[in-house]
Amino acid sequence: MKIVVCVKHVPDATADRTFTEDGTTDRDSVDSLLSELDEYAVEQALRIGESGPDDAEITYLTVGPDDAKDALRKALAMGGDSALHIDDEDIRGSDAFGTSLVLAKAIERHGFDLVVCGMASTDGGMGVLPAMLAERLGVPAVTHLDEVTVAEGSVSGRREGETASVRVHSALPAVVSVTDRCGDARYPSFKGIMAAKKKPLESLDLSGLGIEPEQVGRSAARSAVDRAVKRPPRTQGEIVADEGAGGSGLAVFLTAKKFI
Repeated sequence: MKIVVCVKHVPDATADRTFTEDGTTDRDSVDSLLSELDEYAVEQALRIGESGPDDAEITYLTVGPDDAKDALRKALAMGGDSALHIDDEDIRGSDAFGTSLVLAKAIERHGFDLVVCGMASTDGGMGVLPAMLAERLGVPAVTHLDEVTVAEGSVSGRREGETASVRVHSALPAVVSVTDRCGDARYPSFKGIMAAKKKPLESLDLSGLGIEPEQVGRSAARSAVDRAVKRPPRTQGEIVADEGAGGSGLAVFLTAKKFI
């Protein structure tokens, strides 16, 4: 059973993230790491591999510049067998459509029974990539799962909605995405970190996937950042003294802010 886990190397969410002049994410001014939400996907893939068929093979896949390998090494330190890195300067500035094309071609080339994704990336936060991948691969999308089980050639799980908990089921092959409620990710052990250095990590460019440069990149993107401004600094709150008319003062404040 081939399991492919899509992961992303993202700017640290706790850092002061900005955009470059061309509207792309500035990845040079802050430290980057494996997306926290993708760690849940890694954990679920490892659990499936540990409880599923003996021939389960877990491969991590990412798209990005050379330092994106750090995300793959972190995932490999947690467990798994191999990694695939897609690195090509012509990919820079791709939107979700372009990225999904690159990932889908890489997954098709590698072969798969199950693709596991996080619910979203912590830098883009769109959450649409799993559905796009499923469409390009021509397989079912079983998304936003809080619980995942693979057995007898099928995948099932629980999706929590606003008013109900839903059980979903699909035959394999399929694409699934998991939420941050599916179970805490394990920490890499020292043994795992050392072992990760010896696990195979293959790098490919667009030509290796049969993709023309005109199909991806900023020029082919259907969406782009038009402008970005820094969030204004927090101001000191207003204190309403309650000297018998506190309720009225609070009502006036909330009305002025259009909260009521």
